[in-house]
Amino acid sequence: MLGVHTNYASIVAQGAVNKSNNLLTNAMERLSTGLRINSASDDAAGLQIANRMSANVKGMETASRNISDATSMLQTADGALEELTIIANRQKELATQAANGVNSDADRLALDAEFQELIKESARIMTNTTYAGNDLFTKLEGGVQFQIGAGTTETLTVTSAKPTAVAGDLKDTAKSTQAITDVDAYIKAVGTARSTLGANINRLGHTSANLASVTENTKAAAGRIMDADFAVESANMTRNQLLVQAGTTVLSSANQNTGLVMGLLR
Repeated sequence: MLGVHTNYASIVAQGAVNKSNNLLTNAMERLSTGLRINSASDDAAGLQIANRMSANVKGMETASRNISDATSMLQTADGALEELTIIANRQKELATQAANGVNSDADRLALDAEFQELIKESARIMTNTTYAGNDLFTKLEGGVQFQIGAGTTETLTVTSAKPTAVAGDLKDTAKSTQAITDVDAYIKAVGTARSTLGANINRLGHTSANLASVTENTKAAAGRIMDADFAVESANMTRNQLLVQAGTTVLSSANQNTGLVMGLLR
């Protein structure tokens, strides 16, 4: 049927051109941004999932930095305790030497002079070792909670006893013998504290490795949802470019159909 008011062929062609043009625009947008999802209308569910993954990735990346800070803090404490171990070993040597009956009072005073200075240095290390402005051993004695994951329950609390520095002197045999016992107890306390720190440092190493793996896989999963497939989108763009061109040509022909009516009126 030939009519003037309604050109059905033109309407169909216009719809096809608009549809192809929208698909072409969509493909070009994805190619220019590199993203398959550029608005919620592209994939509402996928966008929500990807956003949750992205937020989780941010949390895990921050947690990874937290783990590095926690490791540094514990290693600082362990380094201080290592020095206390060296001091305690020297104190054990001095006390053992002073307990020997061949020493004169002058000898013991000389040994005790170094012993007392080592006591002072041990106390100074325990009091003045700091991390980020905090009294490190006092803080650890009360327990430190580290955020080691993106979730609220992913925490690690490290508590380490604060070894009490050796007291006493080496001025006679009995005191020197007692000092041996006190130093042995001190060495044990320092060793226990170091064992606790070492175990948690090792744990944090495994936590960090696992977190890096989970972060990598989560990024990959989010990328599979959000990222554009350039091979697919390039093919879509080429196909829709051809459809727009063909549709435009057909639309031009459809618009000329009304000219046939004039031919009938001649």
